[in-house]
Amino acid sequence: MKTAILIYDGFTALDAIGPYEVLRSPPGWEVEFVAGERGEVRADSGALGLSADRGLDEVTEADVVLVPGGEGNRKLLDDEEILSWLRAIDRTTTWTTSVCTGSLLLGAAGLLEGRRATGHWLFLEPLRSYGAEPVSERYVEDGKTITAAGVSAGIDMALYLLGRELGPEAAQAVQLGIEYDPSPPFDAGSPAKAPQPIVDAVTAIARGG
Repeated sequence: MKTAILIYDGFTALDAIGPYEVLRSPPGWEVEFVAGERGEVRADSGALGLSADRGLDEVTEADVVLVPGGEGNRKLLDDEEILSWLRAIDRTTTWTTSVCTGSLLLGAAGLLEGRRATGHWLFLEPLRSYGAEPVSERYVEDGKTITAAGVSAGIDMALYLLGRELGPEAAQAVQLGIEYDPSPPFDAGSPAKAPQPIVDAVTAIARGG
């Protein structure tokens, strides 16, 4: 299996790196990072860079395509080069996936119309404008599309994908290998669980308030 992870200036690092750690693990599975052109791409913090192995024009097919989220993708929602590439690569994939606000790019490319989809909880409603049905779940499979909620949910989504392809035992082996056994110190990882003042504060920050 070949996975192509799209990266762009302003992507969220864990959106890409979490699934990468999962999808690179099975024998024979390959993962490469793809960008508008080869070279370093900076994450949203500006403090981290990843190297894109290939430019868009060099990757014409993949078994899995993964689109991470991040503030940088807002200016790509009408970038026809990116959207055309997503539409073209989707015609070759077994699975088309996203993490966090990466689902907005899939939507802008027309790949979520009529599908259930998720993303970061602060950006679910905008999915409706692309003909998708927003769902507040950790990850959502609809057809060959799997979308994940915010940031850390990409690890869950990738393990689920692995289970669909190779069976639960293989996915469990990878989960154990990366020791993915979440036990957070606070039960505040979703707006349904976090105290309302925390939800309000995060919402205000995200909206520039």
